[in-house]
Amino acid sequence: MCIATIAWQWNADRPLVIAANRDEFYHRPAAALQFWPGDEVLAGRDLAVETPSTWIGINRRGRFALITNVRAPSEARPDAPSRGPLVAAFLEGDMSPSRYIFDVASRRSRYNGFNLIVGSVAFDAQECWFLHSKDFGPRRLTPGIYGLSNATLDTPWPKVQRAVGRFTMDLLMRPGHDAMLDGLRDPVMAHDASLPQTGVALDWERRLSSVFIATDTYGTRASTVLEVVRQDVTVTERRYPPDVSNGAPHEQSTHQFTVRRSAQKAQPASSSSEP
Repeated sequence: MCIATIAWQWNADRPLVIAANRDEFYHRPAAALQFWPGDEVLAGRDLAVETPSTWIGINRRGRFALITNVRAPSEARPDAPSRGPLVAAFLEGDMSPSRYIFDVASRRSRYNGFNLIVGSVAFDAQECWFLHSKDFGPRRLTPGIYGLSNATLDTPWPKVQRAVGRFTMDLLMRPGHDAMLDGLRDPVMAHDASLPQTGVALDWERRLSSVFIATDTYGTRASTVLEVVRQDVTVTERRYPPDVSNGAPHEQSTHQFTVRRSAQKAQPASSSSEP
């Protein structure tokens, strides 16, 4: 992910709402949102990595996670392992969110910079944790609304402030997922005076300053809305082609299921897709 807005326990009936964009190079292969083999994990998949890898997902037990990179090109190491498996390992594993985030913290120096959120909306174990790879340690999130891009949590970049503002209105108005996804397609760039200085050229700082990004080689590949109402989960993913700025149509799919107690067997989920 490259921008995410998160409402954690902001409403008693809606313990979790996430609206997020994944920005990536167009040539990097990826699979659409779907249940992985085993019918437990619901996520897209980064096919450029041999081990299971994703940017955002949730499983049938209510375990969820997402990751963004930290934009610091001068610190990037080409031999560092991919960060997407950190999300997949949590979704496929049994370690509690707190134990997992501290485990990742102990080995974070192996990776290029990242922000990781892991949590659970399970019946008897609701918790959410955040880790920035350069901070002192993990942080347990309290109920509230958060914005995350490529710095750290709630860094006041213009795109984060715009996204959080729209997201907050959506939480109050409760529109459908289509309207929330439309809100994530915000192309407005920040004024030069308010641009962050992250080590990339000025023209790229401008292009990367919008919530929705579209360049010749890199841009928003997918938008995701993940919502939990009581224990019912709905996840909608909208996927964009490289030539979206020229009016090419997107694809969209929605999956729904109910978080199960650990002793329950998986039930068939409902899903829909449209061109």
